[in-house]
Amino acid sequence: MLNEMMFRPIIDEPVLQFMRHDQVQLTGALKDLEENAHERNVPIIPHETVIFLQFYLRALQPKNILEIGTAIGFSASLMAETLPEAKIITIERFELMATEAQKNFDKLDSRKQITLKEGQAADILPELPAETYDFIFMDSAKAKYLEFLPACLRVLKKGGTLAIDDVLQAGTILQPIEEIPRKNRAIHRKLNELFQTIHNDPTLGSTILPLGDGLLLVQKL
Repeated sequence: MLNEMMFRPIIDEPVLQFMRHDQVQLTGALKDLEENAHERNVPIIPHETVIFLQFYLRALQPKNILEIGTAIGFSASLMAETLPEAKIITIERFELMATEAQKNFDKLDSRKQITLKEGQAADILPELPAETYDFIFMDSAKAKYLEFLPACLRVLKKGGTLAIDDVLQAGTILQPIEEIPRKNRAIHRKLNELFQTIHNDPTLGSTILPLGDGLLLVQKL
């Protein structure tokens, strides 16, 4: 489960440490879950992304949220705590992760805001109703982001936001592919295709934030 990109910052180290440790920290059971994930090297969103999501979602106030990639349920639990009125659908393909996530939801999701769907996103996304979600958070297999993009845009409301996590490959995303280790070249190629597809689509607006390993925000215009 260890993700080497988690430990290769894309911004200056002192700034990274400030963003991670000097901003407001979580409390209670959600803080415990965050710390437990860090101790076990479970890949969850880093704290600078936590702070951004809290800020952005409070401003956006989405009512219906879709998450692709539940892992242990940290991000979904964070979004539920931030938005007490929101309904969240989250998709996880790995049975072990889904089982642990559901246990965490049983403890943290007292308002029953979160519905976990276990299975492949490629199978589940076509079953979801069109233009339903105000906000989509995609944090799954990076090589699949481009494949999932059309389905995400189909279920995203006009004016809604699709947030795609971990898109900068520890800052190596713009390097020539010959300089990329062979094991990472498929992801490198697919992410660059994702950027080109989004940037060349006049129906989409986008921006990239240097949070974690890069957060791509896409708005359906």
